[in-house]
Amino acid sequence: MPPNIARFASGRRRCERPPDAYRNVIDLHCHHLPGIDDGAPDMETALALLEASAADGITEAVLTPHVYPGRWDNTLSSLRPVFAAFKQAAEAAAIPVTLHLGGEVHLLPEALHLCDEGDLPLIGLWQDLRVVLLEFPDGQIPVGALKAVAYLRQRGIVPMIAHPERNKDVMRDPLRLKPFVDAGCLIQVTAASIAGRFGRRALQTSIALLERDWITAVATDAHNLKHRPPMLSDARDALVRLAGEIKAADLTEINPGIIVAGRNDPAFPAV
Repeated sequence: MPPNIARFASGRRRCERPPDAYRNVIDLHCHHLPGIDDGAPDMETALALLEASAADGITEAVLTPHVYPGRWDNTLSSLRPVFAAFKQAAEAAAIPVTLHLGGEVHLLPEALHLCDEGDLPLIGLWQDLRVVLLEFPDGQIPVGALKAVAYLRQRGIVPMIAHPERNKDVMRDPLRLKPFVDAGCLIQVTAASIAGRFGRRALQTSIALLERDWITAVATDAHNLKHRPPMLSDARDALVRLAGEIKAADLTEINPGIIVAGRNDPAFPAV
């Protein structure tokens, strides 16, 4: 274990809550919807992914297919019937996971303009602001990204930046994320990164973000059962070791619960 990780882990092993405190573990980012992006290719696989989520202790999931104009042309209106069919199939299969519809929005002008058309999939509310799961390219933080954040904030939308610990710019220097935190962005880190399944650099970057208390939520970003399964439990165990039970609950249960509860607000677009 690298020295900075060892120091953080040894200094933060408090158990403020009993292990059974986790009663409503929520996955804010997963690709279960069938046949619309690089996640589940069909209904059978989609239901298998959802069953795996339930087996891992996940009780609610926001389904977040890619919104990437020119590659995956998904919008809120086009996703609604797919979501309705999947939800009906999940209920028929008696899988005990409450489902919500969202999206993972790639940072492109064409995608951001969907908010002006009322067609941008959102994941919930945070401090009275609608939340969009916003994806940067893996290789860099794009020029103009802060302007995109300002564009969304002016429209009452706060970005939750998806998996920045896997972004090469952030891996090289986690402080590259500070302007976005200062601008009010939320941060979602991938469970597999915290659990060490995405490699040493993603783990180190995740811990750097955790040390700075910049992470809002940990989610699976599940795509398939073999390589990117819907597992939060091992990340939650790692969070307990690194930062204690309260922080682990905050990132997998409490903060995601606040965001999802906001979907009941009249300001949130109906699904």
